[in-house]
Amino acid sequence: MIGLSQPEFLPASREEMAALGWDELDVLLVSGDAHVDSHAFAAALLGRWLVAHGWRTGIISQPAWDGPAAVAALGRPRLFAGVSAGAVDSLVAHYTAFRKKRTDDAWSPGGKSGLRPNRAVIVYAGLLRQAFPGLTVVAGGIEASLRRFTHYDFWSDSLRRSILLDAKLDAVLYGMGEKSILGLAELLALLPAGRKPVQAIAAARLPGSVYAAHPDDVPKRAAELPSHEAILADPALLVKATLACERQVLNGGPALIQRSGGRALIFEPPAELLSGAEMDALYSLPFNRRAHPSHAEPIPAAAMLEGSLTSHRGCGGGCSFCSLAAHQGRIVQSRSRESILAEVTRLAGSPDWKGVVTDIGGPTSNLWGAECVGDPKTCRRDSCLYPKRCRHLHPNQEGQTELFAEVARLPGVRQVRAASGVRHDLAIESEVYLKALINNHVGGQLKIAPEHVSDKVLRLMRKPPVRLWNEFIRSFERLSREAGKEQYIVPYLMSAFPGCGDQEMRELAEWLKRRGWRPEQAQCFLPTPGTLAAAMFFAGVDADGRPIAVARSDADRLRQHRILMPEARPDPRIPAKPGKRRKPFAKGRRPPAKTGRRPPPGTGRRLGSTGNRRS
Repeated sequence: MIGLSQPEFLPASREEMAALGWDELDVLLVSGDAHVDSHAFAAALLGRWLVAHGWRTGIISQPAWDGPAAVAALGRPRLFAGVSAGAVDSLVAHYTAFRKKRTDDAWSPGGKSGLRPNRAVIVYAGLLRQAFPGLTVVAGGIEASLRRFTHYDFWSDSLRRSILLDAKLDAVLYGMGEKSILGLAELLALLPAGRKPVQAIAAARLPGSVYAAHPDDVPKRAAELPSHEAILADPALLVKATLACERQVLNGGPALIQRSGGRALIFEPPAELLSGAEMDALYSLPFNRRAHPSHAEPIPAAAMLEGSLTSHRGCGGGCSFCSLAAHQGRIVQSRSRESILAEVTRLAGSPDWKGVVTDIGGPTSNLWGAECVGDPKTCRRDSCLYPKRCRHLHPNQEGQTELFAEVARLPGVRQVRAASGVRHDLAIESEVYLKALINNHVGGQLKIAPEHVSDKVLRLMRKPPVRLWNEFIRSFERLSREAGKEQYIVPYLMSAFPGCGDQEMRELAEWLKRRGWRPEQAQCFLPTPGTLAAAMFFAGVDADGRPIAVARSDADRLRQHRILMPEARPDPRIPAKPGKRRKPFAKGRRPPAKTGRRPPPGTGRRLGSTGNRRS
């Protein structure tokens, strides 16, 4: 890879540009996250990728939005500006499932909330148009990717058209973005005088892009989505449109068209996935994992990810509520063993190294090295793992076990943990993997996402049946006892999912009661824009168009949630009713058994916190 020299930080000021000898930028990236030079922060990842290919790139993070001065600080870029709300949709970052304001933001200095605006992509794009009239402005990231077509917006309780039109963008680059943003830079660098950027994007059929065209000027062999106006008239069509966009990400084509307000939106097939060698090259770039010196306070997300590594992308699970698979795709792309070992070696050589690799993972921990030997272009499955594992998906859990053991043997490494979520239905296929995981790589608690125990609800979620969850629990308890370890399962549970009623929530509560498990937290379903579950919530039908019951009002949702969490209240700022509060159990401790005797190791009777999941 031949490009520019990599700076300690991508420039965030004119002074830093001058120190590099840059009189202007080629590409300006504006992000709703803090500026941290880590592969977990998209602006730094894409910025270093562009620099490595010869494009001068700078970052403006969390600019003030009371005027265009903040986004103009680095000057007008020569080619284009890219905007992103950050690691999560800005409204998901700001509001809970009950539309209450969050009090923290892990991706901001000091964990402070409110440093990015609501609908950040629209706001940032507007500021850039004010600062630099006529500049090409594109958007990427979760917010832009999942709002690229007509979608349900939970916070306004309305159907919204594509963010491309609302933000007046030249294009949306959906997916992870490395190849599409590099392709856009190369395309605009050769743009003839007088030719509009959108015309060049359309002529090149830039993979991974969305742009607007005249209704009569659409690609041949493109598939037609229901129009925005048609979905307004018939909400069930939103499910059809969402499935079509979801499958385009899965199988790579063809181009899609959605008509909206007299314009035609063109959704080109997704960009080609990074090869293993390209993944290795990307993650070998010299990320220093530190916050930019302009940030006076620590960034919680950076601290949490300090000792973690990304080993792969993509998830074949296809859960209907998950934004990660909709953004990253279903085909797993893995880094090589050598690349991962080299990164751990670099980490172990840093002065702040504590000896613990806190995670080696991705959207699903035990899918590293998994291969699809089928042809994605002919695949019609919505999930590689549901209703059962596809015969074309070859997992590599034994290989991951060997990788973890190799990492643990590196000088300076005391412990290797698997903190990413483990797919339990896959884990029980390999006793070798599960035993190594439980014996060596669980830090006392193992995160699992069964979500529910009602097979009716699990089908709507595209999650494995409860019998496999029960089988996993038995294996976890047995192997923990054999290892002489007291360890706990931390399950993710969800209430008020589309198609889930009070009866199904009582079924879950009874299941927990029979096992002596008491949830400390659970997640009420949050309809993330662009996901199938959000479309089901809005339309009141499942993926096959059959009517389903939906807890739509906050009162109905809270009633379901309280079946599982009797003390739950929608706003944490409102104090609980007077009375004696139950003291929470200390971390790593289990509640005393009713008999007064300590249960045997590995019985996993404590139900830990699910946290505040935002996808």
